[in-house]
Formats: sequence, structure tokens, C-alpha cells
Amino acid sequence: MPILSSRGAGSAKGFGLTSGGLPPYDIEFLVIAGGGGGGSNGPDPGNGGGGGAGGYRTSTQLVASKTVITVTVGDGGPGSPGPYVQSSGGTNGSASSISGSGLTTISSAGGGGAGNSNFAGNSGGSGGGSGGGVTGGAGNTPNTSPSQGFSAGTGLPAGGGGGAGEAGSTDGAAHGGDGAASSITGPSVTRAGGGAGGSSGEPGGDGGGGNSYINPGGGGNGVLNTGSGGGAGNVGTNAPGTGGKGVVILSMPVGSFSGTTTGSPTESTSGANKILVFTGSGSYTA
Repeated sequence: MPILSSRGAGSAKGFGLTSGGLPPYDIEFLVIAGGGGGGSNGPDPGNGGGGGAGGYRTSTQLVASKTVITVTVGDGGPGSPGPYVQSSGGTNGSASSISGSGLTTISSAGGGGAGNSNFAGNSGGSGGGSGGGVTGGAGNTPNTSPSQGFSAGTGLPAGGGGGAGEAGSTDGAAHGGDGAASSITGPSVTRAGGGAGGSSGEPGGDGGGGNSYINPGGGGNGVLNTGSGGGAGNVGTNAPGTGGKGVVILSMPVGSFSGTTTGSPTESTSGANKILVFTGSGSYTA
């Protein structure tokens, strides 16, 4: 139960506060968008790019009592239509965001969908990998500071999707870019890795889908609620992976938590902080 439930307006006055609410308090936010879908390999195996990770943004803001914080969690984008359509690559993931009266809106862009053989991947929170040595999609699109993600790789014959922590193909021609670590839920967790491009056994970044050489049934999906990119498919009927759905996480002092939410976030406590993990859209009222 919320520990503020016994402190009403009358007792707030007793602490020298005005009637109508408790003092404002800091809330830490982690906002990760949905990852981009993987690309299909062409007639020559190994040409599908890896999907880019969803944009990864953090913020700490002073929130006034009774502020309604609206949370939107973006879905991952599907992979390229299979078995192979050269001009149609993976689809970008959807944006995640938080907003509310008096707050700075934080919106993370969906990860870029990967390109197929000889087609570029899309730009996005992190960029989608391309096939056939074509330049990969740009990350941090639209531009934010700090950056919300990295560009995809331009590996041959396929590039890995960009991650929240590094560009695609940094650790190998088709390797998905690594994700970024956060301790907002307590232990450090790395999320938002890029998907693996085709042609080799190189993996996706943290949470990113592996390609069909790693997953014989097709490109691996990005891990749910990490915003990671989908892996590349293979020639024939092996479809590419879907990007992982995003997540929005709030952390606040236990003593300030109001207990008023919608959308059924997962609640936990870490030290002196109450943690809300939204895997679907909803809200929190401060």
C-alpha cells in the first residue's frame, strides 16, 4: 500500500504545506522505443540488414503533486515481407514517450527498419542495417542531446543494426550494435541492442535478434520490452525477425509514490525507490 495514504490535506498543513497536495519530487525516467524489423536476404544469401534499436532516452524531472504523466510504449516493427521483396525492407518501430503538464516531453523514436539486398536501411532512434554494402541508416533521428542511438553498420555483405550503445557492425561485419546499460530498476540491465545482419554467425547486440544463420527457422525477434532490433532472415521462406517492443520505466522515492496508475505497470522497490515498469501504455498520477 502507498505509505502516503494516511497523509491528507490537513496533515500536510501541519507540515507547513498548502492544502491541495504534497511537495514536488524527482522522478527518473527511462524511455525506450520499439526496435526496427530485420531485412530479408536476397537471391544470394547474406544480404539482409539487421533492424535498428529503438531510441533510448533518460530524464530526471521535478514533478508536482497531482500531475498526470501519460506513458506511451511503442511496438516493434515487423521484418521485411518474405520470402524476399527487394524494394521493401523491415518496418521502423513505434515511438515511446512520457508527457504531462509542466513536464518536458521525452519522446524516443522507433528503431530503423533494415534494408534488403542493395537497399539502405531506414533512419530512426538507431539506424537499420543495409544489404549489399549500401550505407546503413542513420541513428539519432530526429536529433536529440544526448544521442538516443547510433547508426547502422555498412558491412559486407550485410550491416548490423545500430544500438543504443554503439554503431552496428562495430564488433564484426554483421554484428548488431551493443545496447546501453541502466540501473534504474536496481541491478544494471543493458537494453536496446541492434539486430544482426545476414551472412554469418555474428549475433545481435544486447537483446537484438540473431540472423537466420544463428536461428535456422528465420531471423530472431528482438527481445520484448528492450526495444532491440530484429535479425535478418535468409533466402527462401526464412522470415526476418520483428523488433522488440519498447518500455518506459519510472523511479521515484518510496515515500512520494501516490499509488495511482493505469495500464497495469509492474511495481517493485529497489532501496529507497519505487519502480514502475510500463510494458504497455498507461499513466501515473503524482
